[in-house]
Amino acid sequence: MSPTPQDAPKRVLLARPRGYCAGVDRAVQTVEQAIEHYGAPVYVRKQIVHNLHVVRSLEARGAIFVEENDEVPEGSIVVFSAHGVAPEVHEQAAARNLRAIDATCPLVTKVHHEARRFANEDFDILLIGHEGHEEVVGTSGEAPANITLVDGPEAVAGIEVRNPEHVVWLSQTTLSVDETMETVDALKRKFPALQSPPSDDICYATQNRQAAVKIIAPQVDLLLVVGSSNSSNSVRMVEVALAAGAPQAHLVENAAAIEEGWLAGVRTVGLSSGASVPEVLVTEVLAWLADRGYDATDEVTHVEERLTFALPQELRRDLRVSRAATSG
Repeated sequence: MSPTPQDAPKRVLLARPRGYCAGVDRAVQTVEQAIEHYGAPVYVRKQIVHNLHVVRSLEARGAIFVEENDEVPEGSIVVFSAHGVAPEVHEQAAARNLRAIDATCPLVTKVHHEARRFANEDFDILLIGHEGHEEVVGTSGEAPANITLVDGPEAVAGIEVRNPEHVVWLSQTTLSVDETMETVDALKRKFPALQSPPSDDICYATQNRQAAVKIIAPQVDLLLVVGSSNSSNSVRMVEVALAAGAPQAHLVENAAAIEEGWLAGVRTVGLSSGASVPEVLVTEVLAWLADRGYDATDEVTHVEERLTFALPQELRRDLRVSRAATSG
């Protein structure tokens, strides 16, 4: 006789891949290596990645987080976050004689290159993304005269361009794949000649984490995504889980943020984490769940990720010089 939901064993379905992507790992390592090489303090403009635990951990090592370059003492080291910055931010840093290290994710840099190229060809660029997000601000700054923000399918009706025959779309890298394509479809209905970027702008890690959540969402009673509320990719994962069939899904900063009431009648919990979340926070959630009887964990793998990115060239250059001087 097969078990009823009431006497089925409690278990956790753990999504893979989850947590740190290559761009986040590179950005965090950049700050750590900069502190080790140059000494504290090292200033960081904006949150290096959108995760409070990571920020606090780096502060403990000697990082000082600021909102703008004018808060950084002249001549100091400043690291730009993984989300990317507009050209004027580089100009401001140079004017203050700051030693800038650009930790922008290479996949965001790719979108910046695309924005500049299409602007040089005088396209109207429709940038799909969320207003005010740091990545959108940075990309828009590459070609402000050519870029119009499109914040979801509902915004399409109000979009106007100079030449409907010469228009292209780009996107923020951390969006929901499904919602982005809904927006693209709406744009194509309005602008049939709309061109697409040479390759998908939504990053591989965002897509992979969403796909892994889609696999487990229909199999669980509750899905938890570990991540900060200002992390776009983490918020999108919750939305994807609900759309894919999870009866309830919540974003939690850490284990302490889980509400006991969510577990009422729950036999299977799904668990994943956003691309800026260290694995230690997932481990703590697993321990919290195990204490409440969810001590069987099955990992469900969508795809293996092996991509890595080199550290920013400014930092690599100084590390090479330092190693050469030491070995010499």
